[in-house]
Amino acid sequence: MSRLQSSPAVLLLCVAVLIGVVGCEARAGSSSSADPSTVGVWDRQSPQHLPPKGAAASFDVRSREVSRLDPALLSALDEAAEDAAGDGVVLHLTSGWRSEAHQERLFAQAVADRGSEAEAAQWVARPGTSVHETGGAVDIGPEAAWAWLGEHGATYGLCQVYDNEPWHYELRPDAVADGCPGTYADPSEDPRLQ
Repeated sequence: MSRLQSSPAVLLLCVAVLIGVVGCEARAGSSSSADPSTVGVWDRQSPQHLPPKGAAASFDVRSREVSRLDPALLSALDEAAEDAAGDGVVLHLTSGWRSEAHQERLFAQAVADRGSEAEAAQWVARPGTSVHETGGAVDIGPEAAWAWLGEHGATYGLCQVYDNEPWHYELRPDAVADGCPGTYADPSEDPRLQ
């Protein structure tokens, strides 16, 4: 055995490298529903994690925001993402399933930003009423994805629901044959959220 192979310094260096690699893998695979930047295509929205142009996308089912989505909605999203990638468009899931506590934080922040509950309700559903809380809604980005879904979403049953939220999509299976139904001006007009 050579002196280099038996050196304690080399052994310690190897252990440190392995710990670093395992630590990086654990962080890269983790996801938090409180941080929407960790959800979506290829685990993160940073450019090094985007699929190559034309490659099929896949949503990170390890994330609670994805794993708690309605399975039919997730299936439609996967199919749409694959076809969008063929057109050079990547669909990012910026928000999926939300806990009621997360929805409470979002609504409270909207009240603080907009000055009143009535104004906030035009942009964020009140806690306990959001379709995100049931796993039936997703927010998609970037703008190129909104444009692509606006043109092709009905093919998959994915429909924009609110005029002021071009990123918010829900599954409407009838849209495949009949097209998407009309939209509400904003969440405060949606009778489901009252």
